Amino acid sequence: MSGRARLTLCAWAATLMAASALLPLVEPASWILQAAFLLAVQSGVGAAARRVPLARVLTVAAQSVVTVLLLTLAFARRQALFGLIPGPDALRHFADLLQQGADDIARYAIPAPLSSDGIRLMLLGGVLVIGLLVDTLAVTLRTAAPAGLPLLALYSVAAGLSDGGADWLWFLVAAGGYLMLLLAEGRERLSQWGRVFGGAPRTPGGEPSGALAPVRTGRRIGVVALGIALVVPLGLPAMHGGLLDAAGRGVGSGTGGGGTISAVNPLVSLRDSLNVDQDRQVLTLRTKNNNDVSDLYIRIVSLDDFDGTTWKPSKRRIEPVPDGQFPTPVGLGPAVKRDQYETTITAADWYAQDWLPMPYPPSGVTIQGNWRYEPVGMTLVGDHGQNTRGLTYQVRSLDVQPTPEQLASAPKPPPAIEREYTQLPDSLPPVVGRTARQVTEGATNPYDKAVKLQDYFAVTGGFQYDTRVEVGSGSEGIARFLRDKQGFCVHFSFAMAAMARELGIPARVAVGFAPGTPQGDGSVAVGLRDAHAWPELYFEGVGWTRFEPTPTRGSIPSYTVPDSPGGSLPNPAQPSQSASQAPSAAPSASESCTVEQRKLDGGCAGESPQAALSTDDDGPEWYALLLWVLGGLAVLLVPLAPMLWRLRTRAVRLGAHGRTDADAAVHTLAVWQELTDTAWDFGIAPDESLTPRKAADRIVRLGDLDAVTAASVHRVADAVEQVLYAPRPRPAAGLTEDVHRATAGLRTTAGRAARLRAVLAPRSTVRVVWTASAWWSGIRERALALRPRWTRPSGQRG
Repeated sequence: MSGRARLTLCAWAATLMAASALLPLVEPASWILQAAFLLAVQSGVGAAARRVPLARVLTVAAQSVVTVLLLTLAFARRQALFGLIPGPDALRHFADLLQQGADDIARYAIPAPLSSDGIRLMLLGGVLVIGLLVDTLAVTLRTAAPAGLPLLALYSVAAGLSDGGADWLWFLVAAGGYLMLLLAEGRERLSQWGRVFGGAPRTPGGEPSGALAPVRTGRRIGVVALGIALVVPLGLPAMHGGLLDAAGRGVGSGTGGGGTISAVNPLVSLRDSLNVDQDRQVLTLRTKNNNDVSDLYIRIVSLDDFDGTTWKPSKRRIEPVPDGQFPTPVGLGPAVKRDQYETTITAADWYAQDWLPMPYPPSGVTIQGNWRYEPVGMTLVGDHGQNTRGLTYQVRSLDVQPTPEQLASAPKPPPAIEREYTQLPDSLPPVVGRTARQVTEGATNPYDKAVKLQDYFAVTGGFQYDTRVEVGSGSEGIARFLRDKQGFCVHFSFAMAAMARELGIPARVAVGFAPGTPQGDGSVAVGLRDAHAWPELYFEGVGWTRFEPTPTRGSIPSYTVPDSPGGSLPNPAQPSQSASQAPSAAPSASESCTVEQRKLDGGCAGESPQAALSTDDDGPEWYALLLWVLGGLAVLLVPLAPMLWRLRTRAVRLGAHGRTDADAAVHTLAVWQELTDTAWDFGIAPDESLTPRKAADRIVRLGDLDAVTAASVHRVADAVEQVLYAPRPRPAAGLTEDVHRATAGLRTTAGRAARLRAVLAPRSTVRVVWTASAWWSGIRERALALRPRWTRPSGQRG
């Protein structure tokens, strides 16, 4: 075997050995065989190209092109031109799969199910990208040492997520692969020197033993270095035991066979559901023994873990669905009146939700398929890829009817519930507790405090319901909401739950759907825009009790409405109203508010639930499975240069300007350039014939911007006109913030495809081509100008 072939094989093996650190992250581990085959194809193309030989750039290009074609053939042939060439439809398909993969990565804890197409694409695609980098550096460019960087990146991702005690083993495997690659390169270099010593004896294999001496020395050094890396951290407590530390620190740690689901901030997806132009129907409900559907909330999941930034589900154990009657809800006593009713729920064919929407509290479910029961939240979650797509099922639920007197006289909750559901992070701003105490001043019991909080948000506090409000993050999010008094259901429910905990009332947040719209045939239609979040507060003897702080949404619970007929609260019998009916493409169910909220306890009683979405195909053929993730390379090889260029230019343009008037003018023009380029990225091409004021009007009109965002655009345009036309331009402050506000407005009104293109392939980067073209034209003109001088006879004078 030649030295170059040996190096190619070692690069393939090193990548595969580093990728083995990902094995604990997914189940089953059969993907490593597919990765080995795909890497072999990739390496083989490179080896063939180098044997021709092709130039280094052409070798890498050949590997990339063949990978893209194979991926397209295996994964997007129905969307590709002639089943092979990726076109716009195939690229959109890849983008959808990449988005699904990102959602699944955020959704699942370790070990994630490999049945998720998105996770498979991200996993194998990432390994292929690393393999291409390692092969390029170590074999094509003959620099094996830098190839350790992509290998380290691959191992670091796995080590950062892994929660097992075998991290040291995967480190040994990955490091061994890298050392093997280094030794292979060193052996090839030594072989090119010939004999090290003329009289050196040969081994039986015919190789000079002197050439092997440095190799043996390198092996010994590598073994010693690995030993030091493993053992030394054990003596350093600050390093948490090093690689031999068996304590899992990853998400979803537990002793069972996996099955935890990791939750992320639901604000973005819930707002997207509320802002769809077309209220696409999600569920159809039919009830028995319940004539009043105005309080028929459909609950999906509860969020009870508050970290100061957002609410999310705690890790819980799942178990088989109870046969017959469900256990009595926690805290519900016999003195509280209750009725049982049955709801038949039919999910839309496109709605693939793997948490089962149900009226709360459920007392029994009749359903087909693989479902598991989470007893604390009384929710059902799909197992082995089970979801609600096109499913019809029956739910028996309790209509709990407490009286205000029962709630007001509720005893103190059990210590365990009080301790768990009143926890607050130290980072919570003091204004939250201060406002809660001011609002509830004079209240004598937790129930009165809860009602005062609800009235403050829904009636007396001056809050406005607005789904266009930017999703906040960080510990100051609730403080900003209390100050600005604008938001949608998640803001209201999060704030009320946090304030209730400040007052010592156990609280959590429920996510699901507000009461839908009754139909002429007796059914109830629940749409995307009925997506809702509300707080649940715990009262001993009653259990978890719904409150409704969001104005104009849902229905005010009857047990919180004053008995006086002149009360100012909204009509509790009035269900939430749908908003705009303008046509638009509605997002899939996996983009609804609960896709990003899944986290159950490790050590659950069964295997983890699978991804909510599935492909429309019956499944790829066996050969397509082998080539499946090659398609990820096409997506991941979308040039990053345009995105990085835009990030850099944006940072430079919006940076702080100098103190002089000239610096301020330059900054103003740069800010205007950034604004017009951002609009261009979102599909609003610049028109150089327009004045700044007319151009601003055009951006506002085509971008469908609201009044606040439009004012920001016009302020920037006015500042530009001052610089261009005024004898003494007035200084303008806050232009950078205006551009950020305009960018957020354009992003809000743009579709998902437009948002992705604005980030990954911004149109304004064509300016780079224009600049390069102008530079080249200038060089040619200067060269032509010098030509007569070059061609003059030596004796000729001008």
